[in-house]
Amino acid sequence: MGSLSTKQQQQEILGRRMTEILEQMKSGRFEEAEQQLEACLEIDFEHVDVISALKYVKFWGPRAARLETITDVMERGEYLFREWVNFLNYLRSCDYRFEGGSYACRLWLFSSALASYQKALRNSAVPDPDVLFRMGRCLKATGDYERAAEFLESARQSRREDAEIIAELADCYAFLNETKAAKAFFREAFFINPLDVDINFIESELIVRLIERIRILGYSGNELKVWLPVYAVLYGVFNIKRELRPLEYGRLKQAIYSLETELREQRDEQRRALLVPELLNRYFWLIDHYIGSKDSRENVEEVLRKIKLLDESVYEQFTT
Repeated sequence: MGSLSTKQQQQEILGRRMTEILEQMKSGRFEEAEQQLEACLEIDFEHVDVISALKYVKFWGPRAARLETITDVMERGEYLFREWVNFLNYLRSCDYRFEGGSYACRLWLFSSALASYQKALRNSAVPDPDVLFRMGRCLKATGDYERAAEFLESARQSRREDAEIIAELADCYAFLNETKAAKAFFREAFFINPLDVDINFIESELIVRLIERIRILGYSGNELKVWLPVYAVLYGVFNIKRELRPLEYGRLKQAIYSLETELREQRDEQRRALLVPELLNRYFWLIDHYIGSKDSRENVEEVLRKIKLLDESVYEQFTT
């Protein structure tokens, strides 16, 4: 009983210290946190949260120091965004992820980036949509979804067809439980240009689960992005449709013609690997348009034949 009591006391001490350490990490005091974590290892050198948190502060400590040397407010924000992507890649390589520790790092990073972009906004005579977009991204990452949506909507007013802005806005709506709006905006973003969407910053389960399923199929990088809207249709995620305006319908037909021509003439396999899912996604939009506008069944069947020739597996999944 005595040894058990000692173990319990040790865990209580560690629990109190970890609470303090997480607060230090949230405020960017990584050197202090590192010292405390080293002391925690002396109490329990196998504690997985302590070990993980120590790795995190050693990752961010030098980067926080580097941040202090950057004076340009926009560059400070961009630097933090780049390093966040590096951190996410690092986390994917870890067998265990300490959620409390990674969350503390997230709050410090995006709060710091937000402060930089707020300065940029104050220094600008006219609100810059780039700054508004980045502020929205930061607010979303810190959990302030309503304000994030406001800033992203403001950015979208100047850039109606910016896929990255629309995707971030969709992510906000997903967190606000506005699922229909989220699905509609995600579908729109990945139609405009999937390659412009930075999926490292998309965090709602709606898309994260889909990304993981596509990764399991063997796709990564740009291939994953262009296949995402295809599988989103096949798995029933992109099921909120809208009617195309006449100008959009004309542009869609022209885009399909251009992609079909390029696919016939293209010999580079890497380029072809991107063209196929891009064309499939546009075929899906064309079918939706024909059905929504009550066009002839013959037109729908013609597009279905094209899908079958392009990828029979996708055709089977789409039609069953």
